[in-house]
Amino acid sequence: MKNSIIFLLFFWVSLSWSQQDSLVVVEADTKYFDDQFYVGVNYNILTNSPSGVRQNGFSYGIMTGYIKDLPINKRRNVGFGLGAGLSFNAVYHDLLATKNSDGYIVYEKISGDVSYKRNKMAMSFLEFPIEFRWRSSRAEDYRFWRVYSGVRLSYLITGTSKFVSSDETIKFSNPDIRDFQYGIYFSFGYNTWNFYAQYNPKNMFEDEKYLIDGTPLESQSLKIGLIFYIL
Repeated sequence: MKNSIIFLLFFWVSLSWSQQDSLVVVEADTKYFDDQFYVGVNYNILTNSPSGVRQNGFSYGIMTGYIKDLPINKRRNVGFGLGAGLSFNAVYHDLLATKNSDGYIVYEKISGDVSYKRNKMAMSFLEFPIEFRWRSSRAEDYRFWRVYSGVRLSYLITGTSKFVSSDETIKFSNPDIRDFQYGIYFSFGYNTWNFYAQYNPKNMFEDEKYLIDGTPLESQSLKIGLIFYIL
């Protein structure tokens, strides 16, 4: 009987503590920040390419980084974002780049009767996004709509041209790819999943680069894909 009473007292005390714990309310942080890690995937589209030059294969891009949130209103759903990250882009096309004996890079469209496995430019960048941010968030919300737009500044880390056929492989670092680039971007979505688009208006090649027939190289790029924000 004594053991039963002790058990009942222990059960009652435990139940009382559990009820008190259930009454504890965690207050929302009214000074919250929407700092984020991000990961993005996209398809690269070349625009304003020389006549007859076409993309082939899947031209892809991936990016990742971190953005610091800087709210400017009391609700903290409007503000700016400053970040840093890395990206890698591969563009498959039929524009062949080779080096002549003087080290000068020559560009020409690959003839239709030439058999090859792949031909691409591969570029990796150090990037700095600067964006204006609007979201439907409140301090107690964990999921919300967002619209972010801004400028992504990019510095070229590596840029290579590569041609592969059954007979040979031509690969070299391409100094004609512009070192400093920028893109105007826009993203919107709900919670983690967001649509992403970016247009780079500047020529991706350094100025005054030409095909072997004298046609200027003035290609820009358009990126369309998804970006995932991770809190």
